[in-house]
Amino acid sequence: MAGHSKWANIKHRKARQDNKRGKIFTRIIREIMIAARSGGGDPGSNPSLRLALDNARSENMLKDTMERAIKRGTGEIEGADYEETVYEGYGQGNVAIMVKCLTDNKARTAANVRTAFNKNGGRFGETVNWMFDEKGMLFFPVGVADEDTMLEAAIDAGAEDVKSSEDGHEVITAVADFGAVKKALEEKFGKAEEGDLTFIANQTQVVTDAETAEKLMKLLNAIEEDDDVQSVLNNADMDDSLLEDVA
Repeated sequence: MAGHSKWANIKHRKARQDNKRGKIFTRIIREIMIAARSGGGDPGSNPSLRLALDNARSENMLKDTMERAIKRGTGEIEGADYEETVYEGYGQGNVAIMVKCLTDNKARTAANVRTAFNKNGGRFGETVNWMFDEKGMLFFPVGVADEDTMLEAAIDAGAEDVKSSEDGHEVITAVADFGAVKKALEEKFGKAEEGDLTFIANQTQVVTDAETAEKLMKLLNAIEEDDDVQSVLNNADMDDSLLEDVA
């Protein structure tokens, strides 16, 4: 949530979203299927599939499970036909919200997300995507390199920006460059702690009121409860102390 750290926002939302192992596997299997359907079943020539498989391995998913997901995506074996969709709206404090979903029934998913917005004080269906840019994000622990070394390596690899803090290094890339930057930096510094294609706010909405923050968190958590929801991104900027109080 904290606007001071783009990745802190993403990590917090993912931590809430992925609180059950079964949902983690469901999310990753869908990612593999979508990536294989759109770019083919060879991870060597399909960066999105390679990323999804990396995520699967980090969760100790069985090789057979990954292979079946690839085959479902390419149509070699039958399975549900998932597609990616994004819903938008506002939360408390005029905070913009983007909801990424993978679903085999868009009508069901839209209804569920709309209900979560409406029952928890949000405004569903209002366009907010102009406040976000789709980017690649990588996060490396602070101990792998100092700030200057990480910045030099990331820029040489093709990254757009690096944000270093006491928590670690956030590397931002263009979507098209994500795979190449990830490969180059992991060869130099080891596996990234986090890595994903996501939406990053290009402008933030400051939240200072505790009641507003609490209601916003309730809304975000309600949206995440749906199994079709992959991630929930927002442009809230709140102090770390307030975030900890309402988290």
